[in-house]
Amino acid sequence: MSHKFKIGQSVRQLGTTYAGNKSSVVDGLFEVVRLMPDDRSGEPCYRIKSAGCERAAREGELVLAS
Repeated sequence: MSHKFKIGQSVRQLGTTYAGNKSSVVDGLFEVVRLMPDDRSGEPCYRIKSAGCERAAREGELVLAS
């Protein structure tokens, strides 16, 4: 499967993240910094970065920022 987003594009991550025993809703603006291999289900993955953090995300969690 090919990647929908390109390096340098602004995206929003929508969904829920889990860290330890806490979960939080994510809705933030990020920049795509690296294209990663597909996960086990075949979905493309990305490294995305904001001012405060960098994280991995699946393509299904991202939408193009307007």
